[in-house]
Amino acid sequence: MARRAMMSLVANWSSRVLSVELDGAPFYFSTQEKHRGEEVPRVFSEAQEDAKLYSLLVCSDDKVTRAKCHAQLKDTLLRELPPGCHLSPMSSFVPNVRDSLLKGYFVKDHSGSSSPTELLLRDLSQRDPVLVCSYRKREDNQLWTQHLWSRADMPQDSYVVPSEAPECHPSTLNIINSDVFYSFEEAYEVLKKCGDIIPEAMSVLELLPSGAEGRSKPDFPVIVIEGLDATGKTTLTESLRDALGATLLRSPPQCLAPMRARFDREPPLIRRAYFALGNYITAEQIRQKGAETPVIVDRFWPSTAAYAIATAVSGQVSNLPAEGSEVYRWPGDLLQPSLVVLLTLDPEERKRRLSHRGQGETEEEKELGHNQLFRLK
Repeated sequence: MARRAMMSLVANWSSRVLSVELDGAPFYFSTQEKHRGEEVPRVFSEAQEDAKLYSLLVCSDDKVTRAKCHAQLKDTLLRELPPGCHLSPMSSFVPNVRDSLLKGYFVKDHSGSSSPTELLLRDLSQRDPVLVCSYRKREDNQLWTQHLWSRADMPQDSYVVPSEAPECHPSTLNIINSDVFYSFEEAYEVLKKCGDIIPEAMSVLELLPSGAEGRSKPDFPVIVIEGLDATGKTTLTESLRDALGATLLRSPPQCLAPMRARFDREPPLIRRAYFALGNYITAEQIRQKGAETPVIVDRFWPSTAAYAIATAVSGQVSNLPAEGSEVYRWPGDLLQPSLVVLLTLDPEERKRRLSHRGQGETEEEKELGHNQLFRLK
């Protein structure tokens, strides 16, 4: 499967754009057989004279395999690359084509000897679904060429040339059913494929309702209260519960709490599937309780989607999908509440409240604390 994906990728290589993240900003380039006087892409023109440059992209038709391999690849590179190597996130994509994004890493080797690096990358390219490219400056001028390692009979090296920024930020291309799930079945299939390697995945599947029973609303109203931690959700939800004689539910549901620490360590695809299925468990609880009383829910699908999109889309707030994008639509098979209330709070006041709680922070809460861009997104 990995080999087929690799060959399909290589066959359509010229239609792809590559992106390297440097200092939080993407730099785009592409390849072509003949050079037509274009400038050298910035990521190459600013490279030091002794630098050896490489790219690694994870190629697989199966998105679970792709996600696991991408996480393992980072660990391997950080652990085994020689001192003097610098790692940057990179991707390859076909502009405006959904699900075309492949993730990987760009390596700058300043170690003075490329042999250890090339031995490691050669090994990775042979045993993992990883496409490796090396980049070299031509001796006769300042132009750079790219060499694909996938096949011995590949055509001659290609020139690297600048590419314009795409209309849609590349990370938005794979959001649907990878970062944000829009159906029970899509999220279910991800965790089902993880059953052999993540025992907790089977525990989650055993807690799921017998099936997603549509989006029919219960007899009583359902009010969802959203907001970052320490914005007053607990105070408001408990007050509403008491005032309305309502049932108070929280998402993710308490039954998933014992598995959360494990899934917080997994790649985004698997972690997001876990949270998505938590919404469907909560929806079933809402249907049951909503037949008897109003229901107040502390967080639901909007939080799941907002955290996932903010994490997936790098760079500026302007890189987010435009208003009206399909990534913001409510899942068709998930119960939709009567009302969603979003609580906001001055960032400094929220930080002060959190400091008095004395509880452990999730990785995303830590990111919210020190990354203003992440909070804005």
